Amino acid sequence: MTPNIIASNLLYTISDATLYLFGVLTSSIHMAWVRIAAGRLKSDYRYTPAVYNNFPWCKPTDKQRAAIEQSAQKILDVRANYPDATLADLYDPLSMPKDLLDAHKKNDRAVASAYCLENISDDESKITAELLKLYISYTNKQKRS
Repeated sequence: MTPNIIASNLLYTISDATLYLFGVLTSSIHMAWVRIAAGRLKSDYRYTPAVYNNFPWCKPTDKQRAAIEQSAQKILDVRANYPDATLADLYDPLSMPKDLLDAHKKNDRAVASAYCLENISDDESKITAELLKLYISYTNKQKRS
């Protein structure tokens, strides 16, 4: 950022972020988690470190990780095709560019595959249930350690 920008305490950054991380965080899988784990101010989500730190990350194969990285890069490439558009412009549900929507759908499929959720990738309540099961299994392992 430039020196004339002052960020509030609501801004979180990940200094060593990867394409894989970007792909997972922008997926419908992660957004399902956000909807149950994040707080809200009016109708806006309040993403906090607790949302990120408690997210049940999958353990992808090398092939799955590569697919997520490729789909994440495609999202960034498509965004670059619209240099004068803001994120609000690009993600307006009424006018989102089809190529960007398609890139996100491909990314969602790649992330769903890594979580073995391909068969339920359109059912957020089932995705949420599976994420909670994964979270419980991870926390139970930590308690036993």
